[in-house]
Amino acid sequence: MALKCIDHVNVRCVDLEKSRAFYSEVLGLRDGTRPGVAMAGAWLYLGDRPVVHLQGGRVDDGEPAKGPFDHVAFEGDDVQATRDHLQRMNVPFRENGLPDIKLHQLVVRDPDGIKIEINFKG
Repeated sequence: MALKCIDHVNVRCVDLEKSRAFYSEVLGLRDGTRPGVAMAGAWLYLGDRPVVHLQGGRVDDGEPAKGPFDHVAFEGDDVQATRDHLQRMNVPFRENGLPDIKLHQLVVRDPDGIKIEINFKG
């Protein structure tokens, strides 16, 4: 298993438009393309990378809320090796697929319950 870099930070925001304005107008990130997902949100880009994902409404998705901070995501480079590693370590995980952007995710939680996404492109 090998992590390559932090991919993005996801922020659950109370007022999506106010948060979008802050990240774009105050920090200079660019509002950009986001895959079709059911919840309201926005992806803010730094160069060609969507580094801040905004999730509107702080909806209850069945997962424990950790305030406005939702998760950290890393880019990974071998999904099967990572699956095998997590299984050897007895770490529960779930998988998500976002086929419209050719992304596969393995999602785990740290000992404090913080969600960690490991994203695999292609």
